[in-house]
Amino acid sequence: MATSLEAASVPQRPARPVSKVPVGFAIAAIILVAIALRPGIVSMGPLLPAIIDEFQLSHSTASLLTAIPDLLMGLLALPTPWLARRYGRDPVLLLALLLLCVAIAARAFSRSVDMLLLSTAGVGAGIAIAGALIAGYIKGNFPHKAAMVIGIYATALSFGSTLSAAVSGPVAMHSAAGWRMGAGIWSLCAAIGLLCWLWIARLERGLAQPPARPARLPWDNRTAWLVALFFAADNFLFYAVLSWTAPMYIEYGTAPSVAGFILATFTTVFMISNPILGAISKSTDRRGLLAACAALAVIGLLLMAVAPAWSPFISIAICAFGLGGAFTLGMTLPLDNTHSVDEANAWNAFVLTVGYLIAAAGPLSVGFLRDLTQDFHLASWLLVLVAVLMLLATPLLKPHHSQ
Repeated sequence: MATSLEAASVPQRPARPVSKVPVGFAIAAIILVAIALRPGIVSMGPLLPAIIDEFQLSHSTASLLTAIPDLLMGLLALPTPWLARRYGRDPVLLLALLLLCVAIAARAFSRSVDMLLLSTAGVGAGIAIAGALIAGYIKGNFPHKAAMVIGIYATALSFGSTLSAAVSGPVAMHSAAGWRMGAGIWSLCAAIGLLCWLWIARLERGLAQPPARPARLPWDNRTAWLVALFFAADNFLFYAVLSWTAPMYIEYGTAPSVAGFILATFTTVFMISNPILGAISKSTDRRGLLAACAALAVIGLLLMAVAPAWSPFISIAICAFGLGGAFTLGMTLPLDNTHSVDEANAWNAFVLTVGYLIAAAGPLSVGFLRDLTQDFHLASWLLVLVAVLMLLATPLLKPHHSQ
């Protein structure tokens, strides 16, 4: 889910030499890398029941397979720009993609819980660093078409999520290796992205990279905290639904393949809502649309809590459209509240850090409540409560410079 926020969190560079990379190839490489940045997280949803059975995990421990990458996306939001300044963007990005490729494959060969969690940490670190640097590349190389290219990047991220949600379960079911094949196959996507970026790094070798200026973080700004908390609530719900939708419906008696398609419906509708809400939102005061999206999330999650067996595809689609729209609009809030590139960088780095660190509690809390109560009923109502709090926060999200 980290797209435009990641882009703005990477400090902007002054004018740089024109890239030697053909535009078409650069966009193709961005798409292929973006597709590789979500299956390492999303594929765990359909595979969790099999992983839980093999390793005899509690649901709380199993939730770490999603929570760890989410946590690292917050922890690494601030140091990633420093790494790029210190060692160069392309070397760091290539190492991140290599780490992602190796970690996904290593997780598929895990024989202990420690190895399972350690490789998951590698997956999270690779995703966090590569995501931030790819988006920074977009901002630096497409300064007049950044919104369009970031839109392509965001769609590719969602496509990778949808593909892995739909395919991981069936691959595991029809493979002798079971969940290991369903999880490990996605290392191929990271390998393809790595090869593409090796070529870009080769073409860009020798181009000067002027140093960037760090900016002050808005720790003492009330509006910045409200924006970060809204973003955190949206991602809390996104990653909780992403992690536990398939296991929940399998527990309700749905076939694993059907549960995987319910999850794929969530990621597909989420992807569709991104450009729609971005296109219809014109004013910098976005509170009306933010409230509408939050209300849709409440309705969808309420249906899932009250009547989970009733038309799950409809319930999950309503929830997904609301969360996807809220995410797209939420990404613009730091820009609505700032007046310069440096200030926007600081706000977005702040929002990423606070938002993802809090959002990591989403999968963990659902897993903990499932262990505590032996079903998903109470956890479902927790998600409804968070969506209601997100809705109640929307009146407070007026840009502070216009208040």
